[in-house]
Amino acid sequence: MDHESREHRLKRLAMRSMRRGIKEMDLILGAYSDAGLDRLTPGDLDLYDALLSENDHDLYQWVTGQTPVPAHYDALISDIARHAGAR
Repeated sequence: MDHESREHRLKRLAMRSMRRGIKEMDLILGAYSDAGLDRLTPGDLDLYDALLSENDHDLYQWVTGQTPVPAHYDALISDIARHAGAR
């Protein structure tokens, strides 16, 4: 979204973090969002926004270490897992 303010973007991403397809990801990504999406750089927010479009079952398996994480998401998934107490 080209003209979206940072504040609006953070609110949108926080809402998308809490309203997932499976409850586990609601909790994990909601906690990550609550930990402070505002600390992420614009590039990190772009990556997080892309991550939110991924399948919840894949996300859950990546965060819990059940399946390998795609290289471009590795650092972000590690950060999410650290905040969720997983991995």
